[in-house]
Amino acid sequence: MTETAAARKASEPARAAAPDSRAPDPRASDSRASDSQASDPRASDHPAPVIETHGLTKRYRGGRLAVDGLDLTVPGGSVFGFLGPNGSGKTTTIRMLMGLIEPTGGTARVLGHPMPQAARTVLPEVGALIEGPALYGYLSGRDNLVRYDSADPTADPRTRRARVGHALERVGLAAASDRKAKAYSLGMKQRLGLAAALLRPRRLLVLDEPTNGLDPQGMRESRSLVRELAAEGTTVFLSSHLLDEIEQVCTHAAVMARGRLLVQGPVDELAASARGRLAVTTPDPAAAARILTAHGLTGLAADGDRLTADAPPAAVELADLNAALVGGGVRVRSFGVEGGSLEDAFVALTGEGFDVAG
Repeated sequence: MTETAAARKASEPARAAAPDSRAPDPRASDSRASDSQASDPRASDHPAPVIETHGLTKRYRGGRLAVDGLDLTVPGGSVFGFLGPNGSGKTTTIRMLMGLIEPTGGTARVLGHPMPQAARTVLPEVGALIEGPALYGYLSGRDNLVRYDSADPTADPRTRRARVGHALERVGLAAASDRKAKAYSLGMKQRLGLAAALLRPRRLLVLDEPTNGLDPQGMRESRSLVRELAAEGTTVFLSSHLLDEIEQVCTHAAVMARGRLLVQGPVDELAASARGRLAVTTPDPAAAARILTAHGLTGLAADGDRLTADAPPAAVELADLNAALVGGGVRVRSFGVEGGSLEDAFVALTGEGFDVAG
């Protein structure tokens, strides 16, 4: 069973410690206001990076290179999607950012502080759900959250019950809060782990596959919650293998492959950089495919009466292609180039499909 970032840092033998249960710098709570003035992304029109790495590298025993010279910048106030195929180094990167493992080389700064050196200062400001929550199965969902919060030295016990109730409401578990956690479905456990990360206001939320196990309604609610958190000023850093989820909720994204960063930037710019697809709707797809192939188009794919192909070079006139189809006896019902998507950009960069939960 996996757990939250700070729980793994806690000295207690119990594995259900609070997400930020490392013994905090005693100045952390009192100095939050002054710290925020220095690095609060809302303080200027050009937000300071909430996460920034330079040459971040992790090499495991035997020489396997998991992360190779990563230069990553996560703007403050963004919802940042972290994409990559299996084994691309995403989870290893998150572990280094949270201080769970030591990097082999390079540097990482989170909320303006070096990690892992400043973990005691940083982690109280971070909520994290990495590879699923660690729960006490014999405790109720509510009692699990109480346990998490009790292990946080910076949490106010006077507001504990209210904060636990609010977190359960936000993730849609209030009605099931008195059931034992061992009876929860995978999706409910994910919700409870997210609730643990939301027990106190966080400047940064790190989520590793947060929609894992959720049904479609749960996924919609998760997207809505992420948007609410972003609107409140929380920076959200999430990894996901669901490209449409990234497109719907993220403002920025980065793509990893084989331990290296391929590209990063605003989602709309990444999608716009991808080549579009020529789409033709016709009851004569076979004839249309022969004509388009003869005119040099590649990547043809047919689905019923819909035929798509890689967008032609700029020198090729779309009107000429349409005329060629009509002249060849193809009955064209619709014809045009569809804009590129984040999926197109991802596949073009990595050469791989959707199994990207690495």
